[in-house]
Amino acid sequence: MHDLLIIGGGPGGISAGIYSAIYKLNTVIVTKNIGGTIKDAPKVENYPGIGRKNSQETINAFKDHLDLFDVPVEKDEEIVIIRKSEEGFKAFTRSGKEYEAKSVLIATGTQVRKLNVPGEDDFRGKGVSYCAVCDAPLFADAVVGVVGGSDAAAKEALLLSEHAEKVYIIYRGEEIHPEPILKKRVMKKVEEGKIEVINNTNVKEIIGEQMMEKVKLDREHEGSDELELEGLFISIGGVPLTEITRDLGIEVNKMGAIVINEKMETNVKGIYAAGDVTDNNFKQIITAAYQGSRAIKEAYTYINSV
Repeated sequence: MHDLLIIGGGPGGISAGIYSAIYKLNTVIVTKNIGGTIKDAPKVENYPGIGRKNSQETINAFKDHLDLFDVPVEKDEEIVIIRKSEEGFKAFTRSGKEYEAKSVLIATGTQVRKLNVPGEDDFRGKGVSYCAVCDAPLFADAVVGVVGGSDAAAKEALLLSEHAEKVYIIYRGEEIHPEPILKKRVMKKVEEGKIEVINNTNVKEIIGEQMMEKVKLDREHEGSDELELEGLFISIGGVPLTEITRDLGIEVNKMGAIVINEKMETNVKGIYAAGDVTDNNFKQIITAAYQGSRAIKEAYTYINSV
């Protein structure tokens, strides 16, 4: 019986592991890998103390910090379901292992929604990105594209326009549909020549050698052509990894993200959540780390009350 089971080894789970050791909780972290979606970023340069590091260097720094506290980590294990038990909660892995704990922190993150076109996986981190906040500075004075037509895509394009020479918004529909204030800002950038919107168009292939160099477009009314780009930001949403909570009755929002309060508590006593899997709309390493640490403060109080 553990005090705390942490599910996930990204920034939220790692931060929680460090703080659980500080609070002297009997903790185990179960994760498929250490680092979470950090691995998808070419570089990390917005986390205090890290400086500018590539994804693996950042993951190593996080892992080294966690190792200082001797927190047990079960790697290459995937929790597939959590159920209530008499003394707390039981969790079961795909490989058949079982864990029992008085409380649980869910930090499973999200799975980005991909285009699933040729070249996408080949050039991930080599021009293809899913996060402008993470990677925009890497594309200074470059020509880049953003795929999507929602609020998120508009925000990505506006941020990129502060760094890149030119930003193309590529959208499959008739017209992009962000909230009015965002659309007004995008249109202002269009007038300035910083952003160009290409509607009724799909990206069919990403092409390059060492780095991506261009995309093949399928224009609904004009046929196929190619567009030279140094970067492509895919902003068509993400899928929170919440399937393991199905037997617990944990509340999720319409996007499937776990609903939490300011204490990182879910609607189920003893279950906490942190990071991209939550309904926090600023999905960054630094916010995940904060949520993980705050969750431990509350879990400590809960564990000592049961």
